[in-house]
Amino acid sequence: MNGSSPSPPDSINIWRTWALTVTYEAGEYTEQKFKAEKTGGGPVIPSPNLDTDLVMACDRLADVLIKASKNPIQMQMDIARYSKLISPKDTGHNEHREARLIERCPPGHEGKRLVDEPAIILDASGAIIAWYLPDALTDTTQKEIKEATDLLAPSLEKSMLEQLPDASIYLLAWFQQGHENVSDPEVSASLKGPSCENILKAIARPAAIVSAALRVMHPEQYWAGLRTLSNLGNIAVSKDLPQMPGGPAVLGIHV
Repeated sequence: MNGSSPSPPDSINIWRTWALTVTYEAGEYTEQKFKAEKTGGGPVIPSPNLDTDLVMACDRLADVLIKASKNPIQMQMDIARYSKLISPKDTGHNEHREARLIERCPPGHEGKRLVDEPAIILDASGAIIAWYLPDALTDTTQKEIKEATDLLAPSLEKSMLEQLPDASIYLLAWFQQGHENVSDPEVSASLKGPSCENILKAIARPAAIVSAALRVMHPEQYWAGLRTLSNLGNIAVSKDLPQMPGGPAVLGIHV
């Protein structure tokens, strides 16, 4: 692979913003490196749009993804059957309900198992139900996440989410994304404050790394995320909403 990446789908305008460009290039480089190392391919050259820290972060991520893919742990649970038995009301706090679910969908082993290295968890059919990626973030990325979290502190203190009491969600047009009857997206209330631009800049690079992981782990969701944000960018231009720029493919940041 050379410095110029293959073009994204025609429906996605990757090059509209720096954040979308870097997200795409980081995902492209990580995926190509993952495939090359897994199959014994040649060296992968990163895009010039990625700086040294981002390249190192993608290299670390790709290495851990490779290790995880080579360390499968299979359970006897049928995830398709389990998904049909649960509902949005299953919060994990109803002990009787949880015991019934375990009885109907046993994990397939007794007691607890310590996993202290990268791994993928498979169900009975071989479908990947989880990736375990310890030590996947470089020190620089962790520092950037800490700095971004500090900027979010005032909003975190005001978080009153019932479903996620210890989390704040910062999404571009988040409310409208979940309601098809809302025709004109707006900037989410969380991003209308004076620190909006600083927050978006601070989360862009760490979120690009998380999106790069998603590119390998769940490419369909990755592309759906980019397509959504590209469309939002088009709407922002047509509606003259400068505070609604393109962002990473990961549509939510839970802190």
